[in-house]
Amino acid sequence: MTSPAPAPAAAHGGVLDPELRAAIGRIARVPQLLVACDYDGTLAPIVEDPSKAVPLPESVAAVRALAALPQTSVAVVSGRALRDLATLSRLPSEVHLVGSHGSEFDIGFVERLTPELIAVRHRLREALREIAAEHPGIRLERKPASVAVHTRGVDPHVAARAVEAVRNGPATWEGVTVTQGKEVIELSVVVTNKGTAVDQLRTQLAASAVLFIGDDVTDENAFGNLTGPDVGIKIGPGETRADYRVAEPIEAARALGLLLETRRHWLFGERAVPIERHSMLANGRTVALVTPEAKITWLCHPKPDSAAIFADLVGGSPAGHFTVGPERGGIPLGQRYRSNTMTVETRWSGLTVTDWLDLPVRETTPDDPAVVSGDSTLVRVLSGTGRARVEFAPRPEFGQVAVQLQPLDDGLLVLGSNEPVALHSPGVEWEVTNDAGYETAKAVVDLSAAGGQVVLELRFGTQSLEPHRLPLHERQTAAEQPWKDWVASLRLPATARDLVARSALTLRGLCHEPTGSILAAATTSLPEELGGVRNWDYRYCWLRDAAMTARALVDLGSTEEAEGLLRWIDGVVERTGGHPERLHPLYTVDGFELGAEAVIDTLPGYAGSRPVRVGNLANHQLQLDVFGPVADLIAAVADARGSIRDDEWRVLENMVEAVRRRWHEPDHGIWEARLPPRHHVFSKVMLWMTVDRALHVVRRHGGEDRPEWVELRDRIASNVLEHGWHPEAEAYSVAYGYEEMDASSLWIGISGLLAGDDPRFLSTVLKIEAELRSGPVVYRYHWDDGLPGREGGFHICTSWLIEAYLRTGRRSDAEELFTQMVDTAGPTGLLPEQYDPLAERGLGNHPQAYSHLGLIRCALLLDNMLKQ
Repeated sequence: MTSPAPAPAAAHGGVLDPELRAAIGRIARVPQLLVACDYDGTLAPIVEDPSKAVPLPESVAAVRALAALPQTSVAVVSGRALRDLATLSRLPSEVHLVGSHGSEFDIGFVERLTPELIAVRHRLREALREIAAEHPGIRLERKPASVAVHTRGVDPHVAARAVEAVRNGPATWEGVTVTQGKEVIELSVVVTNKGTAVDQLRTQLAASAVLFIGDDVTDENAFGNLTGPDVGIKIGPGETRADYRVAEPIEAARALGLLLETRRHWLFGERAVPIERHSMLANGRTVALVTPEAKITWLCHPKPDSAAIFADLVGGSPAGHFTVGPERGGIPLGQRYRSNTMTVETRWSGLTVTDWLDLPVRETTPDDPAVVSGDSTLVRVLSGTGRARVEFAPRPEFGQVAVQLQPLDDGLLVLGSNEPVALHSPGVEWEVTNDAGYETAKAVVDLSAAGGQVVLELRFGTQSLEPHRLPLHERQTAAEQPWKDWVASLRLPATARDLVARSALTLRGLCHEPTGSILAAATTSLPEELGGVRNWDYRYCWLRDAAMTARALVDLGSTEEAEGLLRWIDGVVERTGGHPERLHPLYTVDGFELGAEAVIDTLPGYAGSRPVRVGNLANHQLQLDVFGPVADLIAAVADARGSIRDDEWRVLENMVEAVRRRWHEPDHGIWEARLPPRHHVFSKVMLWMTVDRALHVVRRHGGEDRPEWVELRDRIASNVLEHGWHPEAEAYSVAYGYEEMDASSLWIGISGLLAGDDPRFLSTVLKIEAELRSGPVVYRYHWDDGLPGREGGFHICTSWLIEAYLRTGRRSDAEELFTQMVDTAGPTGLLPEQYDPLAERGLGNHPQAYSHLGLIRCALLLDNMLKQ
């Protein structure tokens, strides 16, 4: 249907219409984009001599750059013959050229015409030559499947008679398709038009959406075929099926330039902040990440494995953020945690932003209606004398849900989400803007005029904008004191004391207090290689990771987290019917099986590292090693307490029985490689450790020995010591019969299965050091794991080598590597999963429990050696 043309967008100084800008912003973020445009009148201005139609430099630059982007295809669909189009445009081979209104997709097209069509084409050329001879000035353009009759510059009366002769003559022939354009009529022996050509390109290139720009009547076929998220831009006046319009080709070039800039940011990330420079907020219910510039880039609600309301970290600004900074801009003076808390301060001259996650208010009374109820609250305190700029852009469900922001006297309501959300901000005047259907609230705050302080409270689970019943300083104290008291209760080593305290706080922040589960990391899809596909969701509770985390805290003197986790594990085991061999490697924080792994293809990923994943396929793997860390934790807790509880004993007995039934089977191993199961050395060692620690508990806390357990432990030990050793490698390798090395094989000695001075352990340490250590890092392995790309060194593997150095008497090497490892931490002491020693930056999800528990273990071991 033809629609009235909107007013040209270039009417005001060449500025694109806001609606067109919004449409370009939307289509720039689709997974697979096809950009298609006409040539004459679009890339190149219309000229009297068609042979001199040179494209605008601005258009050529934009088209070339777009074609070079990943997940982006560019095509020029013209009425010109393909050879002429290629000669004139001189565009690179990455740009698809389609000539003759879609009938020529490549130079050799003419060779594929049937003899019957070639005969019709010959007759067509002869008839049109006769018409042109009778009408002076008419120009014919021969093409492989058609002939174009050009009337530009011809006397209008002559042109009209010529067109009438064509329409009443060859245009009526059977098998001839007619296309009418500006001062041109084209007759083709192939049934096609620009609309069908764009459809073919869409199919061939698997495009999620198409942006088409054109100026001619022939472009209307393409505009008419656009659907859904597609965008059509008409150049110049006249009725059109396109939804948007610009005045002239230079405005089309500006539109392409905006598309390029927006898509490049979407694909590669908007100035990605180094992963390790993010600080974590936590309150035992959920977590958030804040950049060194006080931008909240990550927050999931209501639980840490729920969908994100701020996902700027993996999706850029359109995925949601909450930004505070000085109006004048500038780099902060610094960022730090308040001592022994999870409160973060970011400082500029004249402005300090203090952030923490508050706990929900747990009691209300009829006499106190001002009490705020709900879930967690993000508190942001702006203090100082300067002017601050605030931008609030909530995007629930990873930016998949558009919400409205309703300003009220004391703040904003977030409307349109399943969960009620309110931003309490008394005294702040908000301006709400809409960009592509997403609303953002902006404000400038004069702190001097506000008395030196403004408080922003993002409240989840409520739409109350009433004042909190407690003064701010009391709330901050109530939020911080439990962290301080907990740290004060720990037995911190002298070695790296402050870093160990921060690591302990980080691990406790990854604990989900309502359930007792412990996250492997706070985030999803932070890449193991920038631009790569090794991007996984770690916001769940892995039995192995969680048990190792809790064990590190037990070693520091805190058993509360371990006891909570063991109750959680008991519930998970109970749901297997008492058969822990049926356990999955990981669960949601609530202790239930994960849903299917999914990809959010509208998010560009951190620094353009795609895909962004939710869920984890490792959920379906068999990982028999998980029993070892759990048994080790139970033994440590029982020793610390002096006794073992019934539920802990039940878990331990069930796990030993599971080991008895399945220890001889291959599994997928600790690293979750997407390969067939193997007899992994680490898994066998962990199975041995399960029985070994169970025997320790029996002998110290049970009173009776279990001979059948002794026999089982010794049988597993004999098996792994014999078959795990690879003669050519002269070391314990990744799996039985495989020569490749794996850092996890260091556990042959770390576990106590081999003594520190055993020649086999010494040889294994040397082999792993030689093959897997690179400066301050130790890689997991270099064998083919079935996935493309590479990764950084794993901090947990680095800590294992440090521990192996200490067990084999290489104390100075251990101290040196420990210093190198802690030097890779971010400015507030946090560590992601990995480190790239070449680029000197962190990689992987952040903060990572493995990394911090490894730091704690090493610091404690180094400290103990100093005391000896």
